[in-house]
Amino acid sequence: MATFYTEPSRTFNEYLLLPNLTTKECNPANVDLSTPITKFKKGEKPAISLNIPFSSAVMQAVSDHHMAVALARCGGISFIFGSQSVESQATMVRKVKAYKAGFVVSKSNLTPDQTLKDILALKEQTGHSTCAVTEDGTAKGKLLGIVTGRDYRISRDSLDKKVSDIMTPFSSLIYAKSGTTLSEANDLIWEHKLNCLPIVDENQNLEFLVFRKDYDSRKNNPLSLLDANKSYIVGAGINTKDYKERVPALVEAGVDILVIDSSDGFSEWQKETVEYVKANFNVPIGAGNVVDKEGFRYLVDAGADFIKVGIGGGSICITREQKGIGRGQASAVIEVAQARDEYFKETGIYIPICSDGGIVHDYHVTLALAMGADFVMLGRYFARFDESPTKKVKIGNNFVKEYWGEGSNRARNWQRYDTGGKQSLVFEEGVDSYVPYAGSLRENLDRTLNKVKSTMCNCGSLSIPELQQKARITVISATSLVEGGAHDVILKESSMAAE
Repeated sequence: MATFYTEPSRTFNEYLLLPNLTTKECNPANVDLSTPITKFKKGEKPAISLNIPFSSAVMQAVSDHHMAVALARCGGISFIFGSQSVESQATMVRKVKAYKAGFVVSKSNLTPDQTLKDILALKEQTGHSTCAVTEDGTAKGKLLGIVTGRDYRISRDSLDKKVSDIMTPFSSLIYAKSGTTLSEANDLIWEHKLNCLPIVDENQNLEFLVFRKDYDSRKNNPLSLLDANKSYIVGAGINTKDYKERVPALVEAGVDILVIDSSDGFSEWQKETVEYVKANFNVPIGAGNVVDKEGFRYLVDAGADFIKVGIGGGSICITREQKGIGRGQASAVIEVAQARDEYFKETGIYIPICSDGGIVHDYHVTLALAMGADFVMLGRYFARFDESPTKKVKIGNNFVKEYWGEGSNRARNWQRYDTGGKQSLVFEEGVDSYVPYAGSLRENLDRTLNKVKSTMCNCGSLSIPELQQKARITVISATSLVEGGAHDVILKESSMAAE
């Protein structure tokens, strides 16, 4: 006989947080939003933690290398979409890892016998205005000089002019020796008003370049999510069909973490994929999506490092109306979080969970965290920004951006469905749509983070674990929801425009 759940399947809209005592130390500036994204044993630290509890969805319309860099600068993480060729996805990962935030391995190198024509061609290819001149033209060769845009004038210099006649020679360069710390390198940059400082070994071989612009970037982005080499941390989505070809290429490209992208992750295909990755590579992998304790435990037992929660709650997802499968996002997060806590008590291993879908308003992020999620995954939210990969178009008097689901005919992402079926979509589980254009990621994300921090202070909490312990959450009625917004007034035009 079928199992029946009599408790309604609830959404975030059906809940509110009750305030706790706000102490004097509960100031938004004191709130720590760092959170784990990989599993860890009690008393130990996770391999990767986020500085803010935000990740961008594994979607063509959301997460490419531009979004990954922008979000990592703010302290979150992107999972670059997997519904593209293996080579294309690996290239995106490489581009993110190349945005070095400290010691940079030179990507633009020349020999002294090359010409101005070669300089211009290299600049066109890489976009770099600074080129290292080494004896053999490699990134680790003996450094002979540096070429910048200030060293030549296209209008005056012949394209055949040799690099050796253009470059600033090594004898005139200010450089640092191998072993110099990043702090010491930045001191030299500021002391001598440099844009670039070479780091060389005892044989004058080039090791790294340190750029002034990277220092400025770090100063302006103190929460940047960086690996041990000061490169931005980036994730990538995979599927359960071509993972044996895709995963090795992504790992070789430098990916930091993987996640299986699927509408329903409670499947043997996901188990096999997780086990393959854990057996062959030293890279964390998340799995999902699930909506209950059974799905959570199945994927955790397979070895998953975090679990993604949610089926059918995305703004462009129509899985529930097409298949009748899913669960209200709040109910799903609450049950899986309870299963996670039980697993932690049982084993001493903490498995982070990600709430994926169902976020309509900014306060829903705080609710998801209070209900037990360690971080959230957002699609529509990030699709609205300049940094998303889609087109900005004008419809009437308003600008919008294109936004489509991975289950739509436009995406054609049949690989994300763990059914073992053929290479086609028999029916859609996502739509093709527009979202209102909202401007830059940083401006909007800062506003959202301020709301989250302020609400946490109202709850008497200065960290996500503290919020999860102290939060008091109440179910609300439909009329209570209406009461909570502006009502029984005529809004001025300026107020309506602000909305």
